[in-house]
Amino acid sequence: MTASRSARGRRAAVQAGPLARVTVDVDTEDQLVYKISCTSCTVRGGKPWSAYRPGADNGYLAAMDRWSFHLVERHPGEQAPCLEFLGEAQQRLHERREGGTSTDE
Repeated sequence: MTASRSARGRRAAVQAGPLARVTVDVDTEDQLVYKISCTSCTVRGGKPWSAYRPGADNGYLAAMDRWSFHLVERHPGEQAPCLEFLGEAQQRLHERREGGTSTDE
């Protein structure tokens, strides 16, 4: 059975750690859209920094990868379960930059 949207959101929030605010929405094509925003950082206009990735093949993984990079870059001492997979996230980024297959296309 497929997990509910709220269950997916809870799982993502746990993985992202205490600095994250996670929402899981549904887009016009009935795909899940993962948005992870930072409770500490802001961008233009005072909005929270966020990673927004549609569900396609694996929006969860793409959003969590981007969030992991944000944590390492902007909050180097912060701990979060998703950082356990930082090596894999860096590998996926490298493959995308080299023109390999992408997990979030």
